Amino acid sequence: MDQEDDAALSDLPTDPPVVVHGVQPGRPPFRRVEIRHAPVGRAFSLDDVAEFLRRAGLDDPDPRDPELVAWREAGPDVWQ
Repeated sequence: MDQEDDAALSDLPTDPPVVVHGVQPGRPPFRRVEIRHAPVGRAFSLDDVAEFLRRAGLDDPDPRDPELVAWREAGPDVWQ
């Protein structure tokens, strides 16, 4: 691969670095969270997702930002 190939790849859309998966059964229900394809834990609320983002080095993160977080199966307001 040469520099032109690298430049072309940088123009391709990328997935958000954070993925919050669908609600899993539990007491209480939770959602699995991954950052850059690595599992980071279980979130029980939107605040938990924000905390994972802070731990990853983001100051004042917005977990509702679609360029930052991909919500699978349901959006950020669904926790059960």
